[in-house]
Amino acid sequence: MNDLLQYAISGLMTGGVIALLSTGLALIFGVMGVVNFAHGDAVMVAMYTALLISTGTAIPGIAIAVLLLPVFMAVGWLLHLVLIGRLAQSVDGRPAERDHDAQLLLTLGLSLILQNAALMIFGSDPRGGGGVQEPIKVAGLVLDPQRLLAFAIALLVSGALFVVLNRTAFGRGLRAAASDPVAAQYCGIEVKRAHRAAFAIGTGLAGVGGALLATFYPIQPFVSLDFIILMFAAVVLGGLGSVPGACVGGLLIGLIQGLGQIFLPLQLQTLTGFLVFLLILFVRPQGIFGKAVRV
Repeated sequence: MNDLLQYAISGLMTGGVIALLSTGLALIFGVMGVVNFAHGDAVMVAMYTALLISTGTAIPGIAIAVLLLPVFMAVGWLLHLVLIGRLAQSVDGRPAERDHDAQLLLTLGLSLILQNAALMIFGSDPRGGGGVQEPIKVAGLVLDPQRLLAFAIALLVSGALFVVLNRTAFGRGLRAAASDPVAAQYCGIEVKRAHRAAFAIGTGLAGVGGALLATFYPIQPFVSLDFIILMFAAVVLGGLGSVPGACVGGLLIGLIQGLGQIFLPLQLQTLTGFLVFLLILFVRPQGIFGKAVRV
């Protein structure tokens, strides 16, 4: 029982960071209707950036995560301004089906470019993984302080995003643009600007999550493959486009991953995310917070 609780808590702490990354992915999909395949690679870039900063300076990893938020938000804003936003030409602000396909292929191309650029620059050997720190022992459980702090910061940032989306005029504008772009335009909301803001925020969250992961997770050019399927599973589990659902889904995925270390052999532990993803699609494709609709 003690081992079961130990793995469950460890999985939940990692799941907190997955929840933060999933909320960014869900926000982009919910507002823009676009699946961002480059989201995981933005996390990878953030991890390498955090590693380089921590190696060359004495700035702690948590402070680096805070610093990377505005930097990656600016990068996301520019990416949408220069590339992604130019593919949406529909009058009502919501991309047509062909524009969705073009944006999806563009993000996939960005993913491949970032992965291979990182491979050329940093090589394939894993780096980082955080320094060795004295573990925290509570009631017979051993807690990694880096994971615990990353978990706390991730939930704090996710909570702040929820407040912004539900308690501010800016957040209501984003939700209006996601719900009905035509009506939002009649109300004076610039839908394309809302899309750009959503993409910027989602990329900023990827930057924060990547910096948090760099404090305890090994970094290599294809590390995004370790997390992108987990993020998709969390988004689907919570309900497509639901930011709170993605947060809850991320925590559940982390918990399942942690418990999978007990019940599955080492060779099959990486398949846990795939199995959960497929199970969700079969049992409840609309997710926890989603609603089934007739097509």
